[in-house]
Amino acid sequence: MTLMSRKVDYALLILFHLAHRPQGASAREITDRFGLSKGFVANILKELCHKGFVASHRGVKGGYVLRRPAEDVNLAELMEALEEGFHLAECNKPTEAACTHEPLCPVKGAIAELHRRIRDVLREATLAELFRSLPATGPRHGLELGLLPLETQLVAH
Repeated sequence: MTLMSRKVDYALLILFHLAHRPQGASAREITDRFGLSKGFVANILKELCHKGFVASHRGVKGGYVLRRPAEDVNLAELMEALEEGFHLAECNKPTEAACTHEPLCPVKGAIAELHRRIRDVLREATLAELFRSLPATGPRHGLELGLLPLETQLVAH
């Protein structure tokens, strides 16, 4: 089970690249940098433009730039924009019909509370926090994401 779809994962790579290139970058540069599918990157960039995360510029020096600073975008916002939100369980989806076990379910309330706590952590995690570069001596296998351990975030709540 994964909490983030491949689309959100790739969107993070794209946004990471753009966050470290204020002048912008082309779709080709991004696909070459991370070895991603050109079609998938193009589709994600199109959606990121439509949802207001990036802006595109046409022409010889065209490409994509962040529309807002990484400090102003949180992970929950990105996930909700690209995947219609994060849901820990089917019963946490606002549009889902009631579970057939709902009247008897002893854990529905606890699951809803855990879902709320995870969403709160995702809302507090900004892209800037996720995009902190590792020290020069750290791993350099294409990705340089300096992620905060989740347990650090969860303990604070």
